[in-house]
Amino acid sequence: MDEALLRSLTPSVLGILVRRGADFAAAEDAVQDALVEAVRAWQADPPRDPKGWLVTVAWRRFLDATRADTARRRREDLVDAERGSPSDHDAEPAPTPAVDDTLQLYFLCAHPSLTPSSAVALTLRAVGGLTTRQIAQAYLVPEATMAQRISRAKRTVSGVRFDQPGDVATVLRVLYLVFNEGYSDRADHVNLAAEAIRLTRQLTAAIDHPEVAGLLALMLLHHARRATRTAPDGSVVPLVEQDRGRWDTDLIAEGVEILQAALARDRLGEFQAQAAIAALHADAPTAEETDWVQIVEWYDELERLTDSPVVRLNRAVAVGEADGPRAGLAALAALNDSLPRHTAVAAYLHERDGDLATAARLYAEAADKAPNLAERHHLTRQAARLNARR
Repeated sequence: MDEALLRSLTPSVLGILVRRGADFAAAEDAVQDALVEAVRAWQADPPRDPKGWLVTVAWRRFLDATRADTARRRREDLVDAERGSPSDHDAEPAPTPAVDDTLQLYFLCAHPSLTPSSAVALTLRAVGGLTTRQIAQAYLVPEATMAQRISRAKRTVSGVRFDQPGDVATVLRVLYLVFNEGYSDRADHVNLAAEAIRLTRQLTAAIDHPEVAGLLALMLLHHARRATRTAPDGSVVPLVEQDRGRWDTDLIAEGVEILQAALARDRLGEFQAQAAIAALHADAPTAEETDWVQIVEWYDELERLTDSPVVRLNRAVAVGEADGPRAGLAALAALNDSLPRHTAVAAYLHERDGDLATAARLYAEAADKAPNLAERHHLTRQAARLNARR
């Protein structure tokens, strides 16, 4: 079963159902049912036209649900036309339009009536193809809580016109989260980052705004390092240890050019500030030549724009590089130690300060709190490395 193919087809299938008149919530339920049926049926007999098969089965699932819903008698003509249809597995798919509705679906999910967090969760589930569990882990909430949030969001956008615009800022945040999920190097998410870049390019062509350009630049600059982020055994390679000769210089050049044009408009936003930090890392020939003083200045701007504790955590690392590890530890001491990766940052700064015993202990503690297996293994190896030196 090609799960990446199913994920890539989900937005277009969902868009077709919505264009045919299904409200978003019912269409999303029908598409999910069709995906489940595909996992069962395609193992033995994959269809010649996967997209057409999914559209046919999802539309029938939608019509079946409509038949059972007495509150939707206005759809009886459609139901009568579909009576006596063959089984899903024997379905002959009808031609499907070659229309890319993905970006429009992002805007539908970013409807103004939704809170930003609900809009992001709904988009990641319905369009990004992530499971409720994966989204809950990204938000650090229980899976049941996230399921309720997504259900409420689906009910909210039911009946909304497909062409009703949503919030651009929310769409940008969703695209960035989808990119980050794809950037996690999980085998089943390999296409998510590229898809997020593709959609952000579309958005850049459609909307003349420096923050849209800033997000595209940020994605390109990060994506340029993708090949060097993990070792052949899947272990994490820290930025300082990455082979900069393998970074994609074309993507870096494109990202820097887009960023410079955005910054020249003097309407700074958080994605432009993040891209500026990424550009400074990309511009350094070696890790030792990184301009950490400028990076701290950009983190100051980013903190002003976002008031984010995660930004302050990253700033503490930059301060430790620019002004020495003790300055970094002082900046870290002002932050809540329950922040994700706080313990890992403390371990790194203590190691830089020469306190290997404390660093080893903190690396081990950070490994227990790691959000994914690759990071846990990396932190465990760091602890073992320092313990071997003592």
